[in-house]
Amino acid sequence: MSKEQNIVRCAIYTRKSTDEGLEMDFNSLDAQREACENYIRSQVAKGWQILPERYDDGGFSGGNTNRPGLQKLLEDCKQGKVDIIVIYKIDRLSRSLYDFAELSKLFDEYKVDFCSVTQEINTSTSAGRMMLNILMTFSEFERSIVTERIRDKMAATRRKGEWVGGTVPCGYKVENKKLIVVPERAEVVKRVFKRFIEIQSPKQIAYELNQEGILTNQGKEWSVHHIYRMLNNYTYIGKIYYKGEVFDGKQERIISDKLWERTQEILQSDAPVKDFKGKVETLMPLKGLLYCGHCGCRMGPTYAKKGDIMYSYYLCTKDSKRSESLCPVSRVSGGEIEAAVLTHIKKMLCTPTIVNQLARNLNTPGKDVAEVLNKLTPLWDEMFPAERNRLMHLLLKKVTLYEDHLDLDIRTAGVEQILEELDYENLD
Repeated sequence: MSKEQNIVRCAIYTRKSTDEGLEMDFNSLDAQREACENYIRSQVAKGWQILPERYDDGGFSGGNTNRPGLQKLLEDCKQGKVDIIVIYKIDRLSRSLYDFAELSKLFDEYKVDFCSVTQEINTSTSAGRMMLNILMTFSEFERSIVTERIRDKMAATRRKGEWVGGTVPCGYKVENKKLIVVPERAEVVKRVFKRFIEIQSPKQIAYELNQEGILTNQGKEWSVHHIYRMLNNYTYIGKIYYKGEVFDGKQERIISDKLWERTQEILQSDAPVKDFKGKVETLMPLKGLLYCGHCGCRMGPTYAKKGDIMYSYYLCTKDSKRSESLCPVSRVSGGEIEAAVLTHIKKMLCTPTIVNQLARNLNTPGKDVAEVLNKLTPLWDEMFPAERNRLMHLLLKKVTLYEDHLDLDIRTAGVEQILEELDYENLD
């Protein structure tokens, strides 16, 4: 069946934001479908026919298009099984102007029209398309207003010190939308704070809790991230933190001011130096390039300060989150690994394999390329750090660190670019 045969295949799409009432024999989705069916029957003279397939999304927001019913409908449209989509109201299809624009492009590509039965909109007419754009603009505006109201209401609730939901902190439970202290779990919180003051090692604290079989509120093992979140949580001193401000909370406190203040002093003393972020690119040239050969993850940069001296390291990101170190690589000194990589680069650039490959790519005699590379080697030590780091990122795709060796993946295109910058044909 097709439009050419004067038959218009109509697919009905329905949606409801919540799953409340969907268990009823006749629910909102059924009501929407019935209204659409009645409208299609009124257009029988135009050849409109109802397709038996149901495209329903119960309990799905209109804020995005990640809905099973809608995705199934789009797939059938793509396969040419649908001529027109019939909906009860425009916002059943989407509440986002951007998403709706994207859907409209797909409908045009699949040569599918759609019709809203309660708003008298049919995209097969120019007037219908104009009215559609106007309604979608207002729908997006309405959605933004609702979002702002919800956000403002939650902010006002926080300022009053009330619980607004989310992850329940260890030491509490929720009753009647209020945080209530759980005595045995509160002891775990006190232990974490006191232990941190004693040893100042979140990793060791997480390890000890896991060894004793003590789990988080979510039933998971403790990690360094969990410990840090607890140590910075104002909930434990009867406060609520919101957008840089601290308000009095209605929950009972677990930690004393003295314990809290001492903890914050220690945390601040170990915090990264301000304005140091801008120096990361210069000081940590292997950021984004260095991988742990044991765990298969990146090794991220970190710093430690002793007196006025700043020390740099690369950490295995997976191992740094574990309460107990399982990685034989784990951590490496920034200066040592960077020097080792630079040494490997110098050696690799002079190997016959690299020289011959570059010579072929540049259509240049191998001895000329080798001569330039040999002259490049001593220049490394004379370069400014920023320039040396830029060249390292040009040369390297990936550096993999194992317990006993290094693997370097060289970018030959990067080597070619460096040779061009050095003007290899005229280099004396």
